[in-house]
Amino acid sequence: MAGPDLVRTLVYTINHLLQQEKYRAALAVLKGFRNGAVYGAKIRAPHALVMTFLFRSGSLKDKLRAILKATYTHSRNLAYFVFTYKGLQTLQQKIQGKSFQSHSFLAACVGGWLVFGDNNNINSQINMYLLSRILFALSRLAVEKGFIPQPKHDPFPLFATLVWGIVLWLFEYHPHTLQPSLQSSMNYLYHDSNVWHDISDFLVYNKPRTAS
Repeated sequence: MAGPDLVRTLVYTINHLLQQEKYRAALAVLKGFRNGAVYGAKIRAPHALVMTFLFRSGSLKDKLRAILKATYTHSRNLAYFVFTYKGLQTLQQKIQGKSFQSHSFLAACVGGWLVFGDNNNINSQINMYLLSRILFALSRLAVEKGFIPQPKHDPFPLFATLVWGIVLWLFEYHPHTLQPSLQSSMNYLYHDSNVWHDISDFLVYNKPRTAS
């Protein structure tokens, strides 16, 4: 019975510690690390699975290794960033006695430089994802603050027109400027659809199956 009693005591002690207000800031940083790791894995694993099996060649072992590596990198980086961001926010608040908007910006800048400043495929995807979101958000904020007038007509159709026109022009004439995963997707959609030999690689497969 010593085993179950020890576990109950340990759980009680941990739960009691988690309720202590004086440790709340530090515990929030630790839970942020946990949430970053979990969320990064949830986001990256299905994406890596689909993209790897659609576009990556090689053995099953190589594909699984690539999926695990991408998932681990995304999960680790997001965990490190959340830990750094929340930790620096807490530190600035402790030093200055209260929270300022600049704390969030400065903490995120440091975390972005330390964690997402390395130029690799995972960081590139995450940074570009965020860039598209903040451009939308800043546009809305500029309208809310009165820096630019409220559009009389929905600007989204013009936005979609320019986005698709520019990206396909880049793909057709300057493909090296686009991210590799985007190049692979567009090759599949727009170039591979120009090639077939019979009904098998017209309807069933993208490319002819090689004899094993």
